[in-house]
Amino acid sequence: MNPTRESHATLVDLLDRVLDKGLVLDADLIIHVAGIPLLGVKLRAALAGMETMLKYGIWKDWDEAQRAIATKEYRQKKTAVAPESRVATLCH
Repeated sequence: MNPTRESHATLVDLLDRVLDKGLVLDADLIIHVAGIPLLGVKLRAALAGMETMLKYGIWKDWDEAQRAIATKEYRQKKTAVAPESRVATLCH
C-alpha cells in the first residue's frame, strides 16, 4: 500500500484531521534589543477535539472538575426551586 496525496483537501478536511488526530505547537521566542535578550517566551500548545484530548489523558483532571462543577450547580438549582414551592403551598 503506497501513501497517496490528495490535492483537493478543504479547510473542513484539515480541521477534521486536526481535531481527530491533534496538533502540538512548540515554540521558543526570544526578543533581543541591541544584541541583549530582553524577553523569552516558551509556548507549548495542544489543539485537538475533546474526545482526542481525553483519549490521550490530556485535560482529564479539567474534564472531571468541570463535570463536578456542573453537577454541583445542577443540585443547587434543584434545591433552590424546592423551598419556593414549599412557601407557595404554606401561603395558600
